[in-house]
Amino acid sequence: MGQRAQPAPVVAEQPSSPKLLDRVRAAIRARHYSLRTEEAYVGWIRRFILFHHKRHPAEMGEPEINQFLTHLAVAENVAASTQNQALSAIVFLYQEVLEVDLDRVERVVRAKKPRRLPEVLTREEVRACLNCMSGTPKIVALLLYGAGLRLLEALRLRVKDVDFTMNQIAVRDGKGQKDRVTMLPAAAQILLLDHLKHVRQIHSKILAKGWAGFTCRTH
Repeated sequence: MGQRAQPAPVVAEQPSSPKLLDRVRAAIRARHYSLRTEEAYVGWIRRFILFHHKRHPAEMGEPEINQFLTHLAVAENVAASTQNQALSAIVFLYQEVLEVDLDRVERVVRAKKPRRLPEVLTREEVRACLNCMSGTPKIVALLLYGAGLRLLEALRLRVKDVDFTMNQIAVRDGKGQKDRVTMLPAAAQILLLDHLKHVRQIHSKILAKGWAGFTCRTH
């Protein structure tokens, strides 16, 4: 009698490795970068790969990076800050994701920002702009100008972070994932109090209708 055929050994399927852009997103989120930074970096890395006909970045280096940056400056006529952002995204890809020694991408052409004097509005010009505004946009503008808040910091401001007694604002998780305290502009105090009073009235009416789980946003 012939020997019985042995069943083929069962080989466990290996999970597929994450795609490159997913690895980039994971690395960015692990470092608590902002959502806008994530979107910008992923976008530039995708453009870099498509520019070189979908070659894997691990197969490329200094010449390909320089070609891409030169194309941005010459063919697309981008600003120096835009070119530097593209470079930062590619450097992040090689350093933090691919863990490639940057000696392979040395002598990268870095765009230089032109030196220009900053254009600053006078107090009268700022006052004229604010006088043309009303409602929530005016409150946000007052916080940007008077408290030095960035746009997203003002939009994400919570009631508990505003101290009307001490005339100060606590900025949570600002740039660089740092907290800081800044002044509450006097011009914004009355507008903020009126805004909060209006929001509380809306919230009370909604609760009276039985929507106990409702959360009322203040901006």
